[in-house]
Amino acid sequence: MLKTEMRNEASRHIDRMDTLSMLALMNEENMNACRAVEAATADIAKVCDITAQRLANGGRLFYIGAGTSGRLGVMDAAECPPTFGVSRDQVVGIIAGGEKCMVQAAEAEEDHALCGENDLKKHGLCAKDVVIGISASGGAAYVVGALEYANRVGAVSVSLSGNEGTPIEKTAQLSIVADTGAEVITGSTRMKSGTAQKLILNMISTSVMIKTGKVYENMMINLRPSNKKLKERMIRIVCEIKNCDAATAEALLETHEWNIRNAVQE
Repeated sequence: MLKTEMRNEASRHIDRMDTLSMLALMNEENMNACRAVEAATADIAKVCDITAQRLANGGRLFYIGAGTSGRLGVMDAAECPPTFGVSRDQVVGIIAGGEKCMVQAAEAEEDHALCGENDLKKHGLCAKDVVIGISASGGAAYVVGALEYANRVGAVSVSLSGNEGTPIEKTAQLSIVADTGAEVITGSTRMKSGTAQKLILNMISTSVMIKTGKVYENMMINLRPSNKKLKERMIRIVCEIKNCDAATAEALLETHEWNIRNAVQE
């Protein structure tokens, strides 16, 4: 049996626990997500390095998954343009069943391998690209189909799962396994398995953006001024880099159409 489907002995009688005991147990199990990510860092690093190389040469990063895994991929991709100033088509999240499945569960969508292939075809997947297929169980046919298609077109294929020796791991060229063990609620991989996936996707996208020049020291120099909070953050960044006051920083940003990189080079 897959570890993600096993019963967790520590939570066998969770239905009889008081609230504080439930929360303490959940929190302790969440710590296993961090431990699983730590154990997988060498494999994560390989994916970061090859993805940065591909993006630097004009490639794109695709996340593709079903259910919780798909939602996490879409979320991480959606946060890259405002955070790092990249175009929406450079990091792309795809969820089985389309956008409606971001807010409405449609679990049967993961059973169709051809749909995974077709969803990548819609984006014109090519050999420059990287595809990370995400499936907690590691057996979603939708993700397998996507990875098989990635292999056929010469893209880099990567699997991210919570179990060893799964169909997506056997299909992909590179694999990341975050072994978080049995869930507090049996089979509910939206819990610590999903937490581990979220951590790993954040690490991949952030590392890739750092390696492709979207970060100066530890500051986001490719921010877009899409709201008041971000404008204020941009002013603070320019103040820090230029060692100037807020009025000077804002004037520099206004002159350079709110482009931090150009503002600090003046």
